[in-house]
Amino acid sequence: MSFAWPWQYSFPPFFTLQPNGDTRRKQLAAWCALVLGYCRRQRLHAMTVREAQDGPLFANRRLQRKLPLEAVQVVLEELRKQGNLEWLDKNKSSFLIMWKRPEEWGKLIYQWVLKNGLTNSVFTLYELTSGDDTENEEFHGLDESMLLRALQALQQEHKAEIITLDDGRGVKFF
Repeated sequence: MSFAWPWQYSFPPFFTLQPNGDTRRKQLAAWCALVLGYCRRQRLHAMTVREAQDGPLFANRRLQRKLPLEAVQVVLEELRKQGNLEWLDKNKSSFLIMWKRPEEWGKLIYQWVLKNGLTNSVFTLYELTSGDDTENEEFHGLDESMLLRALQALQQEHKAEIITLDDGRGVKFF
């Protein structure tokens, strides 16, 4: 899948955190939008800081520029403050990127359930994210940890219940 890089990605100073407060705020907003857009397009849900820094997201090989590790961590922390990132370990070396929040995923899943008349139905987690019935849905291929968070959000709204099945976990929709 190709990704349309924003104009800033071809601007060498973008790869150096700017000292001016206003400029830095705009730069961080641009980085956050870039990270979320890229992860959404590539359907990335989790990665390590090293993968992010060494991959095309923070390293423009054509310019031979790479955002320094300290700056990458500043961008990731900004995403965390906005509610779009959650650290997966205490060392802050891997993270879950949420280009949609769990509640948004839950809403999409529940809309699909309603649209297809599937209330009072039981699904395995695999069927929801990898089954033929969901192939054309945006949540198809969703990371299991994000799926569970989405289903937990639906469970809090009394629209679903996460259950244990013989072959793993599942969900019943109401």
